[in-house]
Amino acid sequence: MCLLAVGLVFVVVGLFGAAVGAARVARQQVRVAADFGALAGASRALAGEQVACSSADEVVRANGARLTGCRLDGLDAVVTAEVTVTPVPGLTRVATVTSRAGPVRA
Repeated sequence: MCLLAVGLVFVVVGLFGAAVGAARVARQQVRVAADFGALAGASRALAGEQVACSSADEVVRANGARLTGCRLDGLDAVVTAEVTVTPVPGLTRVATVTSRAGPVRA
Protein backbone atom coordinates (compact mmCIF):
# COMPACT_ATOMS: atom_id res chain seq x y z
CA MET A 1 0.00 0.00 0.00
CA CYS A 2 2.84 2.37 0.88
CA LEU A 3 4.58 1.67 -2.41
CA LEU A 4 1.39 2.57 -4.29
CA ALA A 5 1.17 5.89 -2.44
CA VAL A 6 4.81 6.71 -3.24
CA GLY A 7 4.20 5.88 -6.89
CA LEU A 8 1.14 8.12 -6.97
CA VAL A 9 3.16 10.98 -5.48
CA PHE A 10 5.78 10.56 -8.22
CA VAL A 11 3.08 10.62 -10.90
CA VAL A 12 1.51 13.80 -9.48
CA VAL A 13 4.89 15.53 -9.18
CA GLY A 14 5.74 14.47 -12.74
CA LEU A 15 2.47 15.87 -14.08
CA PHE A 16 3.05 19.13 -12.23
CA GLY A 17 6.57 19.37 -13.66
CA ALA A 18 5.29 18.69 -17.17
CA ALA A 19 2.62 21.38 -16.78
CA VAL A 20 5.15 23.96 -15.60
CA GLY A 21 7.51 23.04 -18.43
CA ALA A 22 4.78 23.30 -21.06
CA ALA A 23 3.77 26.72 -19.74
CA ARG A 24 7.36 27.97 -19.87
CA VAL A 25 7.80 26.72 -23.44
CA ALA A 26 4.53 28.39 -24.50
CA ARG A 27 5.61 31.66 -22.89
CA GLN A 28 8.93 31.58 -24.77
CA GLN A 29 7.19 30.69 -28.03
CA VAL A 30 4.75 33.59 -27.79
CA ARG A 31 7.55 35.98 -26.77
CA VAL A 32 9.55 35.09 -29.88
CA ALA A 33 6.46 35.36 -32.10
CA ALA A 34 5.54 38.79 -30.71
CA ASP A 35 9.10 40.10 -31.01
CA PHE A 36 9.47 38.94 -34.61
CA GLY A 37 5.98 40.21 -35.44
CA ALA A 38 6.81 43.64 -34.05
CA LEU A 39 10.02 43.74 -36.08
CA ALA A 40 8.14 42.76 -39.24
CA GLY A 41 5.48 45.38 -38.58
CA ALA A 42 8.04 48.09 -37.88
CA SER A 43 9.85 47.30 -41.10
CA ARG A 44 6.63 48.08 -43.02
CA ALA A 45 5.48 51.04 -40.89
CA LEU A 46 5.96 53.59 -43.67
CA ALA A 47 3.44 51.69 -45.82
CA GLY A 48 0.67 52.21 -43.24
CA GLU A 49 -0.91 50.37 -40.35
CA GLN A 50 -2.83 47.86 -42.46
CA VAL A 51 0.26 46.71 -44.37
CA ALA A 52 2.41 46.68 -41.22
CA CYS A 53 -0.12 44.66 -39.23
CA SER A 54 -0.64 42.25 -42.11
CA SER A 55 3.09 41.60 -42.21
CA ALA A 56 3.18 41.20 -38.42
CA ASP A 57 0.27 38.75 -38.52
CA GLU A 58 2.00 36.62 -41.13
CA VAL A 59 5.18 36.37 -39.05
CA VAL A 60 3.31 35.72 -35.79
CA ARG A 61 1.31 32.88 -37.37
CA ALA A 62 4.49 31.42 -38.90
CA ASN A 63 5.87 31.20 -35.36
CA GLY A 64 2.88 29.26 -34.04
CA ALA A 65 1.03 32.06 -32.27
CA ARG A 66 -2.11 34.13 -32.85
CA LEU A 67 -2.07 37.92 -33.35
CA THR A 68 -4.50 39.56 -30.92
CA GLY A 69 -3.47 43.18 -31.30
CA CYS A 70 -1.46 45.36 -33.63
CA ARG A 71 -1.09 49.12 -33.94
CA LEU A 72 1.42 51.71 -35.02
CA ASP A 73 2.67 54.32 -32.59
CA GLY A 74 4.49 56.64 -34.96
CA LEU A 75 7.03 54.36 -36.62
CA ASP A 76 6.89 51.84 -33.77
CA ALA A 77 4.86 48.66 -34.18
CA VAL A 78 3.13 47.38 -31.04
CA VAL A 79 2.15 43.73 -31.44
CA THR A 80 0.27 41.47 -29.01
CA ALA A 81 0.33 37.72 -29.58
CA GLU A 82 -0.97 34.71 -27.68
CA VAL A 83 -0.50 30.96 -27.54
CA THR A 84 -2.95 28.53 -25.95
CA VAL A 85 -1.39 25.61 -24.11
CA THR A 86 -3.01 22.53 -22.56
CA PRO A 87 -0.29 20.98 -20.39
CA VAL A 88 -2.61 18.34 -18.92
CA PRO A 89 -6.14 17.38 -19.96
CA GLY A 90 -8.68 19.75 -18.47
CA LEU A 91 -6.15 22.54 -17.82
CA THR A 92 -5.93 25.17 -20.56
CA ARG A 93 -3.90 28.35 -20.23
CA VAL A 94 -3.20 31.28 -22.55
CA ALA A 95 0.21 32.97 -22.68
CA THR A 96 0.08 36.56 -23.96
CA VAL A 97 2.96 38.92 -24.76
CA THR A 98 3.11 42.46 -26.14
CA SER A 99 6.24 43.63 -27.98
CA ARG A 100 7.28 46.96 -29.43
CA ALA A 101 9.80 47.57 -32.22
CA GLY A 102 10.81 50.62 -34.17
CA PRO A 103 13.71 52.76 -35.30
CA VAL A 104 16.51 53.67 -32.91
CA ARG A 105 16.18 57.17 -31.46
CA ALA A 106 19.22 59.27 -30.68
